[in-house]
Amino acid sequence: MKLAYCAAAFAAALLATGAASSASAQDVSFNAAVTSDYVFRGYSQTDEEAAIQLGVDVTFESGFYAGAWASNVDFGDDTDAEIDIYGGYRTEAGGFGLDFGVVGYLYVNDPSGSDYSYVELKAAASRAVGPVTFGGALYYSPDFFGLDGEATYVEANIAYAPISKLSLSAAVGYQYLDVNDDYSTWNAGGAYSITDNIAIDVRYHGTEVDTPLSDDRVVGTLKFLF
Repeated sequence: MKLAYCAAAFAAALLATGAASSASAQDVSFNAAVTSDYVFRGYSQTDEEAAIQLGVDVTFESGFYAGAWASNVDFGDDTDAEIDIYGGYRTEAGGFGLDFGVVGYLYVNDPSGSDYSYVELKAAASRAVGPVTFGGALYYSPDFFGLDGEATYVEANIAYAPISKLSLSAAVGYQYLDVNDDYSTWNAGGAYSITDNIAIDVRYHGTEVDTPLSDDRVVGTLKFLF
């Protein structure tokens, strides 16, 4: 059985735990988005077309969390959608916010032998200094998307909230691969809360890779939070 399905089972177990907990011990939130292009680590996942995305998150008072997220994709074959199932633990130590988790990336109707589905382990840390938050993250996959086996992604990010409804952020990452070429990627943009439940995000994405799907682009996203 592929490792991605093991990740799915792990996250499902966390959700089942939440279902058995009292209502006061957990927080459930839903999100939806319409975006002009679904970009993941610098690459368009929708052949530069729009995407509709839905998600649900469960957070427990203990610090554990679990969730699921889905989006349409277009890889030029029969693959219809990506479904991410994840779980983990958040805590604080020495003024830093810490996040340790696992993410399973599953693909609907992916061709036989494509080896698209995979799992990543995540470790992230962040620290707020006034209105500025600095962060870093490490992702590791023993059997990455497609032809690649082991893969590691590292990222440094920063966010700044000049006013209550506006957040500016940027990130620089590097994807290490064992078959395809390693590459760097970056993004920068801002999110503005129109209401408590609606926000708009405009973001520039770029990479050092010169292909149509990884060209520099500006992406607009309308987000709904429930």
